[in-house]
Amino acid sequence: MNYLAIDTSGKNLTVIIKKDQKIYKFFDKECGVNHSVALMPKVEELCALAEFNLSDADFFACVVGAGSFTGIRIGVATVKAMCFAFNKPCLSVTSFDTLAYNKEGGKVLALIDAKHNGFYACGYQDNKVILPPAYLMREQVESLLAEYLAVSATEISGMASETVSVEDGLIRAIELNADKISLDPEMLTPLYVRKSQAEEGR
Repeated sequence: MNYLAIDTSGKNLTVIIKKDQKIYKFFDKECGVNHSVALMPKVEELCALAEFNLSDADFFACVVGAGSFTGIRIGVATVKAMCFAFNKPCLSVTSFDTLAYNKEGGKVLALIDAKHNGFYACGYQDNKVILPPAYLMREQVESLLAEYLAVSATEISGMASETVSVEDGLIRAIELNADKISLDPEMLTPLYVRKSQAEEGR
């Protein structure tokens, strides 16, 4: 199973290539708002390192959110273009998957800091979603911590949570969801848990 996967849903930029059972990774935890500039050069660099041609991919994978509205759109558009250009299937992975799949069992609450004491949250049990993606305030999240282990990509001040690797979680999510690979490009639909600030201000 050879693939290229990208994650532009947050401040980080992740590019992963799997070729002949070997994993090649690029990770920048502070890409910020530079995904549109940095993404393709890093894809090209990693392809060169792995001696990997995009046409050799069995499929392309993309993290579709929740997270940065602009970052999500960049990632989805890029992977859709690759799928069309090379007539390859795709796999959709959520930002919550990249967090929760770091844990092999139990009840896990994947958290993404949405600022202003708000969080995007999704609950899992044994890698299956049992609490659908939602926008929760800190008090609502804290009320769930007696039941769930909270995981996030960065430390959350004043909250008991575990910081986990989004790139390792992405790899594991891809491996365990290979049965969801599809030729339907509509699989790559952005996951927006709430409206953007611009939309809310209308």
